[in-house]
Amino acid sequence: MGLFDFFTQDIAIDLGTANTLIIHNDKVVVDAPSIVAIDRTTNKVIAVGHAARQMHGKTHENIKTIRPLKDGVIADFNASEYMMRELIKSIPGFQKRLFAPSLRMVICIPSGITEVEKRAVRDSAEHAGAKEVYLIQEPMAAAIGIGVDVQEPKGNMIIDIGGGTTEIAVVALGGIVSDKSIKIAGDVFTNDIASYMRNQHNLYIGERTAEEIKINVGAAVDDLESPPADYPVQGRDLLSGKPKQVIVSYKEIARALEKSILRVEEAIMEALSMTPPELAADIYNSGIFMAGGGSMLRGLDKRISQKTDLPVFVAEDPLRAVVRGTGIALKNIDKFNFLLR
Repeated sequence: MGLFDFFTQDIAIDLGTANTLIIHNDKVVVDAPSIVAIDRTTNKVIAVGHAARQMHGKTHENIKTIRPLKDGVIADFNASEYMMRELIKSIPGFQKRLFAPSLRMVICIPSGITEVEKRAVRDSAEHAGAKEVYLIQEPMAAAIGIGVDVQEPKGNMIIDIGGGTTEIAVVALGGIVSDKSIKIAGDVFTNDIASYMRNQHNLYIGERTAEEIKINVGAAVDDLESPPADYPVQGRDLLSGKPKQVIVSYKEIARALEKSILRVEEAIMEALSMTPPELAADIYNSGIFMAGGGSMLRGLDKRISQKTDLPVFVAEDPLRAVVRGTGIALKNIDKFNFLLR
């Protein structure tokens, strides 16, 4: 290892709407919620990541919690830059150094991103200490993370359901042949659950509680083979104003998510209809690959399989598939140079 290697460190970042993950030395060293807590009076950031998530929905008027990314892109430039800087500082390998290392970063971005949004990601990374910044499209990173050989002349369909966007892409020969990016993903599912609880049970719940319902009893179909146990939900009664508890089942949540899942299915069918026939034949043989936190929704793979008449495979550890692929692209930067912008 040369002197230059000591001063330059490579990191791969999956800058997600819901979670930010960082890989350093082939290991996921940071996995934190993309949330920042700010003191309104001084405008200073007081917490980032897990600490800020603990405050989310429980703050008083002097503290606000914000999510710097919306729909997969940067919505608050200063907060995202600060969040990135703090999360990079928390990497265990950087804490004992006298000098901050020079950073080479590969960051994944949604496929439907505009040039202005790309510029914002690049600027944020440079302000957070990056000397070299490369961008890779999320569906490509997910495909590499799943273990697909993206360079071969064979079509593969990837569906990456994140927090802010669902990315659907057909990849072949190291490029995206057809893609569809929709802003229906994990956050919309969470909002659907909160709305359902308000309308059906007169129970007002926060975003964190809705997220916990989604994780514990979230489902895309109402006939699961091994259903989860009913889940107690606490919130505020809209009629009396008192705190109350309601027990919900996975069947109710499947009904709550129905409209959003139908829109995801429509987008998948649209992406398939835009696929050239030779690649469609490949997809028929290889099936569809799913990644991202949203792909863990119970029964979603089965439902997409029934809709498309194709086998559907969920990636191993789908939450980390994108950052794994970003890390592999970083490690083999010469081999995947054609993918990086």
